[in-house]
Amino acid sequence: MSPDPRAAGSGAALPPEVRDLYPFETRHMRLACGHRMSYVDEGSGPPLLMLHGNPTWSFYYRNLVLGLRDRYRCIAPDHIGCGLSDKPQDWSYRLPAHVDNMCELIERLDLRDATLVVHDWGGPIGYLAALRLVDRFRRFVVFNSAVFLQPLPWLLTMTRIPLYGPFVIRGLNGLLKTGLWTSIANPARFTRGVRAGYLFPYDSWAHRIAILRFVQEIPLERGHPNRPLMDDLERRLSMVKGLPHLIVWGLQDRVFHRGFLDGWRQRIPTAEVHALEDASHWVVDEAPERIVALMRAFLSNHGR
Repeated sequence: MSPDPRAAGSGAALPPEVRDLYPFETRHMRLACGHRMSYVDEGSGPPLLMLHGNPTWSFYYRNLVLGLRDRYRCIAPDHIGCGLSDKPQDWSYRLPAHVDNMCELIERLDLRDATLVVHDWGGPIGYLAALRLVDRFRRFVVFNSAVFLQPLPWLLTMTRIPLYGPFVIRGLNGLLKTGLWTSIANPARFTRGVRAGYLFPYDSWAHRIAILRFVQEIPLERGHPNRPLMDDLERRLSMVKGLPHLIVWGLQDRVFHRGFLDGWRQRIPTAEVHALEDASHWVVDEAPERIVALMRAFLSNHGR
């Protein structure tokens, strides 16, 4: 039987070893685009909107939700095509479409005085949404992400090779498997259950469509349509640069290298920055205890 191209299971279908790590109620919202977005909504208090990147899902934030839901409302959605959300084969998957979805979620949940928490692609999606709805946000937390352009590793250009990129990413699940097995600084954190959690939603060619489309959205080429969008995003950062920022960075990241961290320091000079020598791109999974403590202190110091 071929897999359902819309969604890889539901919260109830999670394997026991994954459910033990991700013990949350799965909520769903039917968006204006016609597809169903899955999200976690745990705890009460000031809202923390946690946006994942590629090739992860809200599972990435499970330890932050568990560590902060006693005082905060922790909301962690799965982008369309990711996690437990629908995985349509004929949807746009363009950056502006993801931003539209996030704005709809923010408005329908009526999030106010929110803290935006971002990683990887969650950065551009989240900041573009926050700049559109700027009165709803008061603080920002950044993990290995970028909202401005910087040189990227040349190996990413291989994903543009016709047939090769789709075969490796959708056929072999190469981007996710390579990340889990080689792009981490603390392998002991990535137990069998953790690996199963990341792999669960991306179990077939159809279910890996968003992983490929996010890679195709990286503006490597000069004429890529996302370049003007990212340039405009960088120009408009002045709208939020005066708001409190916490930046926690895994210094062993091979993609979001130290140049990106320097870029954040230049653009948000008042940010509180913590650079972790023993963490990489998966920093939230590699140092969750330290990050929960840093976030508690940061949030408390800036209003709760």
